[in-house]
Amino acid sequence: MSSIGKLMKQAARMQQQMEQVQAQLAARTVEATSGGGAVKITARCDGTIASVKIDPQALNPSDAQLLEDMIVTAANQALGQAKEISNAEMGKVTAGLNLPGLM
Repeated sequence: MSSIGKLMKQAARMQQQMEQVQAQLAARTVEATSGGGAVKITARCDGTIASVKIDPQALNPSDAQLLEDMIVTAANQALGQAKEISNAEMGKVTAGLNLPGLM
């Protein structure tokens, strides 16, 4: 088989593996908290937020800025963890393949 044919088969296999990994990442979640657990964010490893949980005791109308900051902190931590997992899993699929412009 020609090297182009082998490359095409390898690319098709990699695309299929990437699609499988992306589906798995969409189902995988991570959690992060802030404010001593007052805010808990669950993020999917595809980069989306799945849920936000706020302890009712953290709901102080006179200190909304603190709650907003806790939400942002927890969301950024959760999304950061999700991105690390996503990069690691996608890296496994593309390991050893050095095609310019692929990733």
